[in-house]
Amino acid sequence: MRALSTVSAVMDSGRRIAGAVGGVAVLSWETLLAAFSPPFELRELVRQVDEIGIKSLSIASITAIFTGMVLALQTAVGLTRFGAKLYVGSIVSMAMVRELGPTLTALILAGRVGSGITAELGSMAVTEQVDALRAIGANPVRKLVVPRVLACTVVMPLLAVLADFLGILGGMIIGTVELHVSRHFYLRTVQDTLVLSDVMSGIGKAPFFGFLIGAIACYNGLTTRGGTEGVGRATTNTVVAASIAILVTDFFLTKLFLLL
Repeated sequence: MRALSTVSAVMDSGRRIAGAVGGVAVLSWETLLAAFSPPFELRELVRQVDEIGIKSLSIASITAIFTGMVLALQTAVGLTRFGAKLYVGSIVSMAMVRELGPTLTALILAGRVGSGITAELGSMAVTEQVDALRAIGANPVRKLVVPRVLACTVVMPLLAVLADFLGILGGMIIGTVELHVSRHFYLRTVQDTLVLSDVMSGIGKAPFFGFLIGAIACYNGLTTRGGTEGVGRATTNTVVAASIAILVTDFFLTKLFLLL
């Protein structure tokens, strides 16, 4: 009996996940259709860019610079064994630009922005404000979803570029202060290591991450049920689902960019 109940629970969980994936896919398609057809909610888009991007600068910057510093410290431990600690800039820059910059920034946004969007839309859903929009003939996707998803998509590459720069800067601080690598040599190794494909592969992932965060957050917000407790559950689900989606998508995008 216990085995049957376990199998049943797994199947129920699988059905819920499949339903959520399908719901996010449908909402994403509706968002794309609404985004490229008038009228355009430009004022709301600008407000969301400020809310999502400008107000995320501090946490994204702190995360990036300390990631670069920790990466430089850890890398130096291994490189020192081979007498190659002078080249710490090469590894820090490659890791930040290709992987850590966009991915960690996306995970930070999934926690801060994704949870905020879900809480906001979830509160509107449980208080029937979304139903009121439909009742007056307004399209909730156009009014509520499109500005938030587009803002996430636009802001994410900009924050990724900032994270790359600050991560490399953090590595340089450790390189010069702790490892006694000259600033000029550090920057030269960074310049010699990075090529355009490295930069583009990292920045190219960022819009996909931003779109995923926005779409998942909006879907969980609009489908919230059960009052304030439901809002809490939806917020948690958004952070978990968006984080998993980012990591899974990161793998496939990395494989794709390596083939190009």
